[in-house]
Parts: sequence; structure tokens; C-alpha cells
Amino acid sequence: VQLQASGGGLVQAGGSLRLSCAASGRPLSSYGMAWFRQTPGKEREFVAAINWSGGVTWYADSVKGRFTISRDNAKNTAYLQMNTLKTEDTAVYYCAGVRTQVSRSSAQYDFWGQGTQVTVSS
Repeated sequence: VQLQASGGGLVQAGGSLRLSCAASGRPLSSYGMAWFRQTPGKEREFVAAINWSGGVTWYADSVKGRFTISRDNAKNTAYLQMNTLKTEDTAVYYCAGVRTQVSRSSAQYDFWGQGTQVTVSS
């Protein structure tokens, strides 16, 4: 499976962005999906995850209530809707897929997108 992340950009604090993660190669419906983010010098951080059907989601405490992960298996795409953005949300955002149970650990994921930069200005 190959993942292509898009939708990043520059936004003011309080604004919104929607990231997309388009899959090719195999149906996305077979996989749990997640978003992680990373800033220079820091480890990749879990943001949100969703199971294969979209029925169950998980969020990092830092984004709960502001971000929403979703998926459209018919379009082979996962999304991350980010609202009320803060400067500390600035990072490169990566989507990832896993054949088994979703996890908050990046080490459990089988394939990754290339990352999309999100910059939130004050």
C-alpha cells in the first residue's frame, strides 16, 4: 500500500485545516489508520487513529475535542480535520496504516505516507 498525505499549509491560530491520506495499491478498508506528527529533534507523536470500519477512534489528549479522524473506504482515503489550531500543533503530519490492531506506537505501523507540513502562526 502506498499512502499520499496532503492538505497541510500555513494557518493562523484558531483556524482549521483538513489533511487527506489517499491510498493506492490495495483497499484501505483492510487497514487501521492513524496520524502522527513530528517536530525537529523530537520523536514522532501519536495524534489519532481509526479502526478499519471507522467505528472506533482514538485521540491524543492534546488534540481531543479539536481534531477528528475519519475515513471513506469507498474513496480509499483517510482524513484528519483539525480545528482550533494552536501554534504547538505545528509539525510534519504523517499518515500510517497497520494490518492488525491500531496502536499509539509508531513502531506498530506497516506503511507510511511522506508527510505534510502544518504551520500554525500566532
